[in-house]
Amino acid sequence: MPNDYSGHSDEELLIRLRDGEQGITDYIMNKYKNLVRSKAKSMYILGADSEDLIQEGMIGLFKAIRDYDSGRDASFFTFADLCVSRQMYTAVQASRRQKHIPLNNYISLYGNVSTNRDGEGEEEALVNVLTDDSDLNPEALMIDRENVDRLEMLIERELSAFEKQVLDLYLTGMKYQQIAKVLGKDEKSTDNALQRIKTKLRRAMK
Repeated sequence: MPNDYSGHSDEELLIRLRDGEQGITDYIMNKYKNLVRSKAKSMYILGADSEDLIQEGMIGLFKAIRDYDSGRDASFFTFADLCVSRQMYTAVQASRRQKHIPLNNYISLYGNVSTNRDGEGEEEALVNVLTDDSDLNPEALMIDRENVDRLEMLIERELSAFEKQVLDLYLTGMKYQQIAKVLGKDEKSTDNALQRIKTKLRRAMK
């Protein structure tokens, strides 16, 4: 009969795993499979196959179990969340390079993003966020929707490679703090990039 690990913390179990106890890896992989599925659902907006993303996410989860260091890293959940996100996003980028997919074939300007800088609060479509609220009316919004290809072309032309990566992950619902960790950048430069994205696109849409 398999061991019942439910009453123990992840961190404790990983210490026992390092000591050679069997069954813990399978338990943690199963425990976090819903996290992987949730991440795959949010990353799907970037144009990858859902099942492929889940597979990549499970690889990221396995790496988190293998590499977690309680003396160096935050909680295992936080570390696993980062590893899964990073593995999935790396796979998305590799897939794009292989298929030569341009930006306007995958980006969704109608994906919901937070209206607050910290990533919390009410959400609305990115195309609305990038449009000046004072000028927004039903007719103008209709025009925006009809000309979404133009806006996507502007994104390809106006944004740097780093800014495109930030926008990618912002569209999946990540806060700038999470984006910074996935991309291996500091929070300040990532937040600054996010503000530049909005400024550039608002200016380009006028």
